[in-house]
Amino acid sequence: MNQRSFEKSCPPENLTNLPPLGMDADDFVDNFRRYYTYHLGRDKNCRLLHYAFRALALVQKDRIMERWRKTRCTYKEQDCRRVHYLSMEYLMGRALSNAMLNLGTEEETIKALHKLGMDLEELESAEQDAGLGNGGLGRLAACFLDSCATLQLPVIGYGIRYEYGMFRQAIKKGKQVEEPDHWLETGNPWELERPEYKQRIQYGGRSEEYTDSNGQLRRRWVESRDVLAVPFDIPIAGYGNDTVNSLRLWKAMATQDFDLGEFNAGFYPESVAAKTAAEHITMVLYPNDASENGKELRLKQQYFLASASLKDVLRRWVYIHGDEFSDFAAKNCFQLNDTHPSFAVPELMRLLMDEHGLQWDEAWEITTKSMAYTNHTLLPEALEKWPLRLFQQWLPRLLEIIYEINANFLSEVASKWPGEGDRQQRMSVIEEGGDPQVRMAYLAIIASYSINGVAALHSKLLVNGLFRDFHELWPERFNNKTNGVTQRRWLAACNPGLRQLLNTTIGQGWCTELEQLKKLVPYAEDPAFREKWRLVKHHNKERLTELVKADCGVTFDPNALFEVQVKRIHEYKRQLLSALHVIHLYDRIKQGDTTDWQPRCILFGGKAAPGYTMAKQIIKLICNIAEVVNNDPQVGDKLKIAFLPNYRVSVMEVICPGADLSVQISTAGKEASGTGNMKFMMNGALTIGTLDGANIEILEEVGAENFFLFGLNAHEVSELRSGYDPRSTVKQNPDLTRVMRLLQSGHFNQFEPGIFDTIIDSILSPHDPWLVAADFHTFVQAQKQVAEEFQDQQKWAKKSILNVAYSGKFSSDRTIRQYNEEIWKTTPTTPMSPGAIDE
Repeated sequence: MNQRSFEKSCPPENLTNLPPLGMDADDFVDNFRRYYTYHLGRDKNCRLLHYAFRALALVQKDRIMERWRKTRCTYKEQDCRRVHYLSMEYLMGRALSNAMLNLGTEEETIKALHKLGMDLEELESAEQDAGLGNGGLGRLAACFLDSCATLQLPVIGYGIRYEYGMFRQAIKKGKQVEEPDHWLETGNPWELERPEYKQRIQYGGRSEEYTDSNGQLRRRWVESRDVLAVPFDIPIAGYGNDTVNSLRLWKAMATQDFDLGEFNAGFYPESVAAKTAAEHITMVLYPNDASENGKELRLKQQYFLASASLKDVLRRWVYIHGDEFSDFAAKNCFQLNDTHPSFAVPELMRLLMDEHGLQWDEAWEITTKSMAYTNHTLLPEALEKWPLRLFQQWLPRLLEIIYEINANFLSEVASKWPGEGDRQQRMSVIEEGGDPQVRMAYLAIIASYSINGVAALHSKLLVNGLFRDFHELWPERFNNKTNGVTQRRWLAACNPGLRQLLNTTIGQGWCTELEQLKKLVPYAEDPAFREKWRLVKHHNKERLTELVKADCGVTFDPNALFEVQVKRIHEYKRQLLSALHVIHLYDRIKQGDTTDWQPRCILFGGKAAPGYTMAKQIIKLICNIAEVVNNDPQVGDKLKIAFLPNYRVSVMEVICPGADLSVQISTAGKEASGTGNMKFMMNGALTIGTLDGANIEILEEVGAENFFLFGLNAHEVSELRSGYDPRSTVKQNPDLTRVMRLLQSGHFNQFEPGIFDTIIDSILSPHDPWLVAADFHTFVQAQKQVAEEFQDQQKWAKKSILNVAYSGKFSSDRTIRQYNEEIWKTTPTTPMSPGAIDE
């Protein structure tokens, strides 16, 4: 059913003109009982918490739906410029607490549940984390959507509705074990299926030339094997402003359920083969691409997102504007969140030319005026590249367009730099070789009017390194947008104790204007306020202690220093350096070097990619060290180590408020930004870190006296590489010598000989790109300073307060304002009473 025929069957407008829903506790009680009894079919004998959570979610969702419809209709009526945020990940976390906070219903909900004999925290724990991302990229996208709605910007997120998340991580005998994360097993009460907006996505087949009805030679994609993209919408509520934007997620489905003829003939598996193959596209988040099948599936996923989203935008455009595209770029911006969605470049060209009849120059002008690209990585191996043969097999029409884009671009390069063949080869979208590749990041750069990094150093290194040639060609296109996180989730929702203290001390304005936290600065000198601050932190540490005990079986002492390093496990993030420091602390205890000792509890967490062997070995090393340290009676409560399994958003919401020390120690020049560092700072943790990513800007904001800096900077890292001699470094440092001796002796793997040899070899290799040994000494010195300063609790509380006070820059609201003012240029729009049907 197409959209116009669907609208002819819509009910009369007066069926949707309903009085506003009540917002007090009695209304919630009545609605809850109705949903629980009639919609979910439960009664007083039901003991499954899930149903109570679902009923409460539906009560909140009803209030969101009112505002959602107003927002959609207002955007349509005002025909405002819209931003379409394309991202392969959205790490949303749990939605209930965020919905109540932004709607302002938390207090009345608690009253309602009290009348029903229920506990809000218990119901919140029944919600599954949405498995739509695996790390900082997806969590950043979630923060950005929150800020867009709070700032009332007409922004829609587009992503994929993965049936299974990355994986659920278990730790068995110190090893990571991946288990399926079927987060949709009990459904998602927040989503709304929109089958009327499904799109057909093409794969395979071939491209052919034909003559259209006007006698024009054109190309088209034929004999393809198609799948359907069915949208599911999730509301994104702004904070206290009635704006509710949308996150539209695409699910892959077969064009027909099964082949009835084959089924009747007895070929049962064959009859559903097409359905199964189609649904695989959105089955699992980021399949392992170590195999050829994995590469194909990831390519299909990325194209699926781009094609479905662009077709949806063009559907809406044609519905409102017809086939007139002269103002399309003025009304639409596509923000590519990293390189994954760069399939949107050739796909928009294809749709404009092949399906809407535009000529190349017209289509290219629209594309280059509507695409904007955010780069999130300094690691060359993380930039997307796809073999030409996969394009030829699955996306033949797109490959033709990419060839044409590249030819035109290289002509421009040759005109700018005549005779520089090497430069043309460096800048070409096609990387030649035995297995030629399409450089997707280059494709995104060529087609985008804006290219931004996500921290000051990252953006500088991009234009001086990875994208230098492109910056020399188009310097005006490059800019920086330092990342931020939403204070609504990462302070107000996850740290209610601190929220209450802030509100009673400086007012509630910080929830939308985080710079107002600077009002805290004078209070850092007030002993009475510092004591209140310490009590809040202690309560949060008690919550974290309960989590660690439940999930790890390790008992933390809330009076100890809580040091936390939780993030994706990767060599450049240097969990290994932290592990070496743990061994150093253990060695000091064993030597009796414990005068003025500061008890310390160190928490690790994070997932390693399934095919990343070294990252998995680092997890195993940390777990083995923890086993030795935690069971040594001589160590006792002086040092405790835990590796928290299945790190996720809801867990971070407990970890973040309870941390004293935030460990952000990536090799300088490798971390694009980081956002965990911002969340910890916002909750009063002090940072120990290198001059990398957003650490640099955190240091600038809070001052050197409130930050524990160590290690080589990016320039020193670059200079050291050619003459790096880690064996000499080890010999010259007695502490590191003893640490390496313990490792090499097998002290932490007495019954598993040789399992850490690869780690030892990597530390001692002159080709170690992460320079772990080089930064060990200064890391140890900085950690000694941490221990000394933590013993003065009044001084530490002052530093903690100032970290929060100066965290205002790191709100995603500030980031989004900059995106809008400098890239998107859309107008904040306040929802009004709807006067038109949804588009």
